[in-house]
Order: sequence, then structure tokens, then C-alpha cells
Amino acid sequence: MLPNIDDFLLNLQASKYSAETVYNYERDLNVFAAFLEESGIEFAGIDKRTITYYKAYLTSRDRRTARFQRKGERQLDSSSITRMLSALRAYLRYLIDTDYPCPLPPEAVKLTKAGKKPPQVAELGDLIRLIEAPGSLESNATTALRNRAMLEVLFATGMRISELCGLDRSQIDDSGRIFITGKGRKQRFVYLTPRAKQHLDAYTATRQDNCPALFIPYAGRNVSNPRRRISTNYLQDRIKRYREKLKINVPTSAHSLRHGFATYLAEKGANPAALQILLGHESLDTTTRYVHASDRYAEETHQKYHPLHRSD
Repeated sequence: MLPNIDDFLLNLQASKYSAETVYNYERDLNVFAAFLEESGIEFAGIDKRTITYYKAYLTSRDRRTARFQRKGERQLDSSSITRMLSALRAYLRYLIDTDYPCPLPPEAVKLTKAGKKPPQVAELGDLIRLIEAPGSLESNATTALRNRAMLEVLFATGMRISELCGLDRSQIDDSGRIFITGKGRKQRFVYLTPRAKQHLDAYTATRQDNCPALFIPYAGRNVSNPRRRISTNYLQDRIKRYREKLKINVPTSAHSLRHGFATYLAEKGANPAALQILLGHESLDTTTRYVHASDRYAEETHQKYHPLHRSD
């Protein structure tokens, strides 16, 4: 057990971090605690060499997972390693800020360089087929309306699946503007397309309940619960089913619709700063990867418009 870890997690909760974020910090720090225990290193004795060994540990299949304390089944990618190191840095910074003993400054934990791999996005035609799939693949008409509305809203706004499932009806105004609180408690507006608003209106017209949630389940134990709402697991599972039925070979998830939203707006020349606001990104660097992902469009534009492209 790392010293004062409970105080650190409580501080995250008091700072309005989401329950999922607090859980992720706890899980990642448990991996570091497991590493120290296996290595016979006391927390008070960690130094820069310890961090070097820890990085090597994270890249190895011999590491133990936080939850079950068993061998890792797969090698972690660079983004996962960076996330774990960031959690350790935040913990060390907390110890210093609260005057607890801390053997190492946070800056001594150097983050790994994550490869800038453009997100893989299905062709626009395939994404449209996926969005329209509930109409033909769902046997229940009301379920089809709801699921179609969810997919339309995801692709129209670029919001995260957790933001979608957490929406209340009161967050949408008559013009189709949605006010949401996203990752890191950042607040922003996102906007429905006329097409998405049409399908959302068709779904909400079927609602005869007083539940504040925008998207609700129609089956299961919580049908009578006025606070019920659709789960992220349900939507991910339906998207997987639709994709398999449609034989879309590019891996596609709810997050892929967010990727597609950003990529295809970038291909149409959308301003990266505007995309940053719409996506709720803290840094513009995070947003520009979608601009980079549209290199094919940039190449086509160069070939079409450059005044000296022709050899004659």
C-alpha cells in the first residue's frame, strides 16, 4: 500500500473528478505498488533508477495487473504506459503539495513518447450505414427509434459515449444546441444537425414517462426506476452487432463515430480551434491528430489545385 493513497483519492473526489477517473488513478497506482512489492523496494527509497526499472516493468508481460495480481496478458501500448506514469506523477505532486514525505520530485518521472498514430476511421458511407442500421436490424420499432437517435446524436455532435448516456432531456434546447459537462468538468456546447434533430424528436415523441434521462432502457430490472438511463455497455454491444451484420471490416465503436465526426469535418476544412471546442479537448495538440488523419484529403487537394502540378 502506498502511503496516504486514500487521502490522495479523496482529494481527487473533492476536486470533482469523476468516479471513473478516480478508479483509474487507483488502479494505475496499484500497479506501481505491486511493482515495489515484487522488487522489494520501500516507497521511501525510490529514486530515478526505480522509475527506469518501473518503465521496463510496464513494457514486460511479466508485470502483474492491478485488479487480479496476475501476469499481464498483453504488452501495454505507449499511451497506457504514459497514463500510468502520469498517475504516479500526480500522486507525488499531491504528497509534496500537502507536505507529506516524498522521496522523489514528480518531474523525475519522465513520460514516454506516445506514437502519433492517426485513429482508424471507417469510410463515411460505412458510418452512415451503421447509423441507419437500427431501422432494419431491430425488431422492436421503439428500440429502433431510440438506437437510431443515439447514433445520429453521436455522429452529429462528436460527443463521448459517456456524455451521450449521461444526457438529460433538459440539456437540449429547441434549436438543437446541447450544453454538456465533459471530461475534466469542462463545459461546452455541441450542436445537432437537422437530420439528427429529426430522429431525436421522433424518438422523444414516443416517451410517455417523466424520467429526466434522454435515453432510457425498455427492459430489465430498472424499468420502474425514474432515474434509469441507457448504459454505455449496451450501446457498445449494439454497435458491435450492427457492424458485424453489415460486414464493416474497419474496427468501429462509439468512439469511432467521434473520430469520424472530427476526421470528416477536418477533411472539409474545419478550423482545428473550432474542432477543439466541439470535442472538449484541453489541448489543441490532441485535436490536430484528426487533421493529420485527413492527409489523404490534403494530398488530393494538393494534386487538384497546385498551379505547377502538371508536368507540362
